[in-house]
Amino acid sequence: MLTDDALFQACGVRIAFTGRDGGSSQGPFASLNLGAHVQDNLDHVMENRRLAMQALDGEGVPVVVPNQVHGTEIVSIHASDAASVVAAQQRAQAAADALVVTASNVAAMLCFADCTPVIAVSPTGRFAVAHAGWRGVVGGIAASCIKRLALEDGAKTPDEQHEIAADYNVYVGPHIHDCCFEVGSEVEQRFAELFGQGCVRPSRHVSMLDALRVQLASVGVDPARICDAGICTQCNPQLYFSYRASGGTCGRHGAIAFRKEA
Repeated sequence: MLTDDALFQACGVRIAFTGRDGGSSQGPFASLNLGAHVQDNLDHVMENRRLAMQALDGEGVPVVVPNQVHGTEIVSIHASDAASVVAAQQRAQAAADALVVTASNVAAMLCFADCTPVIAVSPTGRFAVAHAGWRGVVGGIAASCIKRLALEDGAKTPDEQHEIAADYNVYVGPHIHDCCFEVGSEVEQRFAELFGQGCVRPSRHVSMLDALRVQLASVGVDPARICDAGICTQCNPQLYFSYRASGGTCGRHGAIAFRKEA
């Protein structure tokens, strides 16, 4: 997994981007598939999720996993008691592509296989995990998460939002990079219109990372606090699941975050 120990020491939030090794799934889902919607054996998926949380010293922490639909719906989680977690899971399963968590002892887990995982963390220990495929990037889901976090941190005006967001750390996990991400002309034009020509490459390739940088800066995130894992999933299918590299049949790696009580 990729993580940030200094962040954990600073504010108690454990983040992780998983790879595809270390689990129990077989065949095209081998081996740490965290996605329950890809026709893998469900027992294997649940065991993989348990193993991932155990490796992060979070075994027993309840995990909320949304039904991701390439939209912009955000579910907020404010408590970790059983009833609140069940209610949050029900809302997330109805359709959501981001979770904003203000409570300790509850984890967010989102699943990916080329789309861009984004984790934003406040010094207060509040955090957000977002699924930013190209539709999510165009829809501004990462920026919406920052605004929601800043609101939870007490922002009342746009200026206060920018001031608070400047202290957030944002982590961009392994995803399909511009070297491989070829899109149609309409998507290319949309990215250029929204985020500038700097995110467009020759032959209709676009950079979701560069688009996210523009989007996050627009809501106050310090560019120096945006960390990219620097890994293209399509170029590294032996390490990460890639929908494009596999032809559409594969597992899902994860973006995970939680804060344990002191």
